Amino acid sequence: MLNTFFRRHVAGALCGTVLAALASQAAFAGKISIGHTIWVGYGPLYLAKELGYFKENGVDVEFQVVDDSALAMAAQAAGKLSGTATTIDEILKYRSDKFCFKAVGVFDESHGGDGMVTTSAINSLDDLKGKTVAMNEGSTSQFWFSYLLKKKAIPLKEIEVLNMSADAAAAAFIAGQVPAAVTWEPNLTLVRTKNVGKVLTSSADTPGVIVDVLELSCSVIEKQPKDVKGFLDALYKAVDYMKANPEKANAIMAKGVGGYLKDPKDFADAAAGVKFYDKPMTIDYLGTKEKPGPIADVIKLGNEIWSDLGKMKSTVTYDQVVDSGHLK
Repeated sequence: MLNTFFRRHVAGALCGTVLAALASQAAFAGKISIGHTIWVGYGPLYLAKELGYFKENGVDVEFQVVDDSALAMAAQAAGKLSGTATTIDEILKYRSDKFCFKAVGVFDESHGGDGMVTTSAINSLDDLKGKTVAMNEGSTSQFWFSYLLKKKAIPLKEIEVLNMSADAAAAAFIAGQVPAAVTWEPNLTLVRTKNVGKVLTSSADTPGVIVDVLELSCSVIEKQPKDVKGFLDALYKAVDYMKANPEKANAIMAKGVGGYLKDPKDFADAAAGVKFYDKPMTIDYLGTKEKPGPIADVIKLGNEIWSDLGKMKSTVTYDQVVDSGHLK
């Protein structure tokens, strides 16, 4: 079944009704409220809540599913949320002097969950020149696709991008309307099972590039340091539990995340396409101000790619979007 929910980021206008629904859920001292799309990588949030780990650490939490990460970012900017769970490339486009936030933790990295499907006639990125590729413009899909082209020194102008959601892109490809599409699971598996094409490349070939992070408003980080540390301790305790008890954890996380992942089997299948980060992995990936981790390379890439695509007006630095101090 095609994923009928938006994942991570969907280009479009802000929805006033969603923001209105969040208006009564403003972030305040003692509580941490997080907005997120429906994505397997955010399962540990619900696992930590169900197992009582947040309560153990004295943190009152609230999670709000918002179909479009741009909506969650807007709610956060208005003070209605403490933070947002989304990809590192995504948050770069919103950081400014007026909207201060930083990544304090890492959830997961896509490890085969995202990919590009093509017809049998296309065997390399070079074969895409002059052809149409369906994808969601301005989203992580376009960021990842642009990264692939950049590695091969292929100008984006040599590709005709057809803007549509990742699910619509997969549907268009399966229907034979486009020769290539950038999408994600379960669409990649659907293409394989229907034998209508192939997965030319996936995020398994680009480790550490599509990474979901937890970012919090600077005011929350400054005024609620105990809550932030407690939140992260609970989150990574849940990840450790998940790795030791995958079947039990999947059942809890599927119920919490819901949507197209509400069936534990579907959740487990989706989880196979990501790599969940525990605390040591997160510390290594974020690094420190003195010695930035691999996230610094993605920030650099994001600056370059989004600037080239006209999605960013100013450069964002590592110090502006990363704070790993609460992990120690």
